[in-house]
Amino acid sequence: MKQSRRKKTGPGVLQVITCLLVASAVLRLATEVGPAMANEGAEIPYDEASAPSDTGATDSLLSALQARERRLTEREAQLTARLEALRVAEGEIDQKLEELVAAEARLSATIALADTAAESDLAQLTTVYENMKPREAADLFAQMPPQFAAGFLGLMRPDAAASIMTELDPEIAYSFSVVLAGRNAEVPTE
Repeated sequence: MKQSRRKKTGPGVLQVITCLLVASAVLRLATEVGPAMANEGAEIPYDEASAPSDTGATDSLLSALQARERRLTEREAQLTARLEALRVAEGEIDQKLEELVAAEARLSATIALADTAAESDLAQLTTVYENMKPREAADLFAQMPPQFAAGFLGLMRPDAAASIMTELDPEIAYSFSVVLAGRNAEVPTE
């Protein structure tokens, strides 16, 4: 295989660019750095006439920034006030919640006391009916609605309830029996 050889005819492109960059740097140093170094010790007076006359834009920008700062400060104050209001509301909510828990505890105690008192009253009244003569108790039970009378008969000792039932009219005794039998009919068995 033949290798093609190129013949160099002159400087390469990179060499030419490098030379141009170096020449540019030397020219700048000569034209700009020299005078700057000569004026290094001299004071340059500030001439307001030669200062940029862009003060309108600067003032506008400054006033816009100040207005934005005011809005941000106001917003921060609003957020701080709102945060404080939320803290106060949270404290009030916690206090109300504690009061509700205490009220619920008192209500539960009252309900338990009322349930106990009602059960105690029913037990005492049932004992009174059990200790009455069967004929007198039967006369009272005949005057009661079947649901109400059946409730007492269900709480009594079986022998006392049987004595009262025998003294009742058969139709009334039957209605009490139906109520007693059907009282737990709708209770789930499973």
